[in-house]
Amino acid sequence: MLDRWIDWTVPTLAADIAVTLGAIGLAILIHALLARLAAKLAARTPGSVDDVFVEAGRRPSRWLFAVLALAAVRPYLTLDTTQNALWIQAAGLIVPALIGWLAIAMTRGSVRAIEISTDISVADNLHARRRRTRSAILSRIGVFAIGFVTICLMLLSIPSVRAVGVTLMASAGIAGLAIGAAAQPALKNLIAGIQMAFTEPIRIDDVVIVAGEWGRIEEIRLTYVVVQVWDDRRLIVPVSKFLEESFENWTRSSSALLGTAFFHLDPAADIARLRAKLTEIVAANANWDGRVVGLQVTEMRADAIEARALVSGADAGKTFDLRADVREAMLAFIRDEMPEALPRERMLWARLDDDDPVGDRDHA
Repeated sequence: MLDRWIDWTVPTLAADIAVTLGAIGLAILIHALLARLAAKLAARTPGSVDDVFVEAGRRPSRWLFAVLALAAVRPYLTLDTTQNALWIQAAGLIVPALIGWLAIAMTRGSVRAIEISTDISVADNLHARRRRTRSAILSRIGVFAIGFVTICLMLLSIPSVRAVGVTLMASAGIAGLAIGAAAQPALKNLIAGIQMAFTEPIRIDDVVIVAGEWGRIEEIRLTYVVVQVWDDRRLIVPVSKFLEESFENWTRSSSALLGTAFFHLDPAADIARLRAKLTEIVAANANWDGRVVGLQVTEMRADAIEARALVSGADAGKTFDLRADVREAMLAFIRDEMPEALPRERMLWARLDDDDPVGDRDHA
């Protein structure tokens, strides 16, 4: 009897294994040919956007092809009731996982494609920064949602978990309140991240002053923002802070900025000459964008006046360097060619006549 069982089972099992492996091998071969064809077609098109999507979907789609091949040969396999149940259970876990993997890969590929098509290194990069910021935030929300749905579908494919889930639905309201109360800070920042994607108080590469620090928005995560401080430190700020508290955004509507440099001068200083020299200095500076240059007296005191130099730059970094250059050049000019413009203290001596009674009393 054992011999008859072996004679019948072994060939059948070998045939099933051969069919399964053959189907998987054929599916992978077809996928490789299609992937190579897609890569060649993408290489012929201008730009690298389609290449990103081809590369992003290559690995997950390969295994999806294998699963589809197994589903196609499933009716030709000899499976008993137990093996068939295991097959269905494995398919219920693997298929949602692969679809979720492909969806997440394509979502991240879309972010990469937007990064390639939007250049934030140009002077006027407002539109590019806006697209990058929105895609970064929405992609993270999408990845989170896809992952959550994928896990739910995988768990629901398990009969015992599905039965328990129906029972737990009655207490879902109370459990949701408890979880919501415990995770209030995280949910608060999560909702703030979604709101930030549409209101856009900040964008990638924005120049901001937050918590007393000057820096650039380096990365916007779902619950926090990474600010690259001017000395290369990283400031981690909760997303909700940008919606609830005031902060400075120097590039909200444009990257171009105005910069100032203040000089304290003698009231008798020749402002017209200084203004002409400022124009000469700024015009020769590569950091000037050609928009604004001027010198005005903004304050007057008894012993000195305050003159403000106003200049413009294409972005925050160039404006900062231009201000420093203007200060150094103007101070050197005043020191070398107009020392009389530096503040001086004056003392007035009153002349006393001999017949002045006050003077007589003083001399007495």
